[in-house]
Amino acid sequence: MQKRIDASTLELKEKLVAVNRVAKVVKGGRNFRFSALMVVGDENGHVGVGTGKAAEIPEAVRKAVEDAKRHLVEIPVVGTTIPHAVEGKFGKGHVRMIPAEEGTGVIAGGPARAVLEMVGIKDIRTKSYGSNNPANCVKATIEGLTQLRTAEEIARLRGKTVKEILD
Repeated sequence: MQKRIDASTLELKEKLVAVNRVAKVVKGGRNFRFSALMVVGDENGHVGVGTGKAAEIPEAVRKAVEDAKRHLVEIPVVGTTIPHAVEGKFGKGHVRMIPAEEGTGVIAGGPARAVLEMVGIKDIRTKSYGSNNPANCVKATIEGLTQLRTAEEIARLRGKTVKEILD
């Protein structure tokens, strides 16, 4: 389990990934509500995803932002890309992320792109497999990003130097 990150100390930006109208069928007809999927991040290695549901869209978005701020994670970024290739899975959604050279840009589908931009990654290639459900795609991306480790972290865990790890 990762340590909690205090959202009040970061300058977070918000990005709306998806809004969905959900209906509950009751005796008098249908009750419509809206669910919102939001991504927040400081574009410097911190990102969070949250969902919110309410009768009005702005209220659903506000709830989703609060939820996202409670679920912030720290992602290691090396320069403008990620340290190594990784695959994240959530439900039937799979997102493969591959580091790219500077100048490549963010090559990613909508939901995964939102997460990667909020992390602050500028150069990466991704491919999404399986489910194209925005919620599963976003959560698979976050799951993959949390698996990332820098060479320094691995060296420290193994009690070796970075040079020994990279050789």
